[in-house]
Amino acid sequence: MPQIPEKIHELTVGQLSARSGAAVSALHFYESKGLISSRRTSGNQRRFHRDTLRRVAFVRAAQRVGIPLATIREALDELPEERTPTREDWARLSELWRTELDERIKQLGRLRDHLTDCIGCGCLSLETCVLSNPDDVFGEQLTGSRLLGERRTAT
Repeated sequence: MPQIPEKIHELTVGQLSARSGAAVSALHFYESKGLISSRRTSGNQRRFHRDTLRRVAFVRAAQRVGIPLATIREALDELPEERTPTREDWARLSELWRTELDERIKQLGRLRDHLTDCIGCGCLSLETCVLSNPDDVFGEQLTGSRLLGERRTAT
């Protein structure tokens, strides 16, 4: 990993990419989504503050655990003056995200368990398959076309 002298406070997109491990295209995408920011030189080249390395690391870590970019941006927007996230910021946010991740893990477990059932039957029935039609409350009582007709007469 290339070292950047301490006296350099701004990085080119190539330097930021090399140090962070993120592709240049990913950095451009992060910037377009408001996750990181740069200034432009007189030659219209991007220059990133050295602290952007920590922001990129924060974004990539959150992405790895499945946090959507919009949620990450909201979290970064809450930091005063676009400062770099600290260990305390990560601890606070990860605690907030833990519940969402736990729910996702439960959903994935249910999908995995039902996937095994579908491999056995192979039907993928739109009426009864828990993968094609998850949590079908109305399916226990009626099928789709009859439900639509009942809704029209009820109004």
